[in-house]
Amino acid sequence: MGSPYFNVHDVAALARIALTEQEESLFQIQLEQILECIEQLKAVDVSDVEPTAHAAPIYNVFRKDEPIDGLTKTAALENAPRSSDGLFVVTKVVE
Repeated sequence: MGSPYFNVHDVAALARIALTEQEESLFQIQLEQILECIEQLKAVDVSDVEPTAHAAPIYNVFRKDEPIDGLTKTAALENAPRSSDGLFVVTKVVE
């Protein structure tokens, strides 16, 4: 069993993936089916189709960049587990 394009056993060995014989057999069949579909797609005339990056048009939607009021220092510190003198107090992580 094997495709002239792809051999699951060889690729699994290169990727150092251990496959059972049943898995190799199943994956080889699935891969051959995929390659058959690709061959069918190659037969379709797409000479009149414009190349695209997406199937549907995509446009960036930008909003106006307007400043808004953020949190006040007091409001931000209300959720802090510890604070002192208007600052966040955190545990030292570097020795």
